[in-house]
Amino acid sequence: MKLAKVIGTVVATAKYETLKSEKILMIQPLNDDLTKQGGAIAAMDTIQAGPADLVYWVLSREAALALPHNYSPIDAAIVGIVDQINSEKTPIRNKKRIFVKE
Repeated sequence: MKLAKVIGTVVATAKYETLKSEKILMIQPLNDDLTKQGGAIAAMDTIQAGPADLVYWVLSREAALALPHNYSPIDAAIVGIVDQINSEKTPIRNKKRIFVKE
C-alpha cells in the first residue's frame, strides 16, 4: 500500500461494464515524508474518499480485488482513508487538508 492525496475527479462517458457504478479519482502519490512522488494517476475509489483526503492505495491485481467484481480491468484502487500518521518527526492528522511538501 502507498500514500496519496486526492486532487480531483475523473468523468468518464464510457466505462467497462463492471465499472459503471464506480467513481474514479485523481490522486497524487506521496513519499513517506508526504512529498510528491511522480505524476498524478487515476484510481478507482472503493471507500468514498473526497477532495484533499490523504488515502492509501494499491496497484495491479490487488486493485482489482478491492472491487465487487474481482476481474475488473483496473490498475489502481483507493482502499482506505488515513486518519493519522505517527512518525519519528511529528504526528500528522487528516483534517481534510493535508499540505504536501513541494
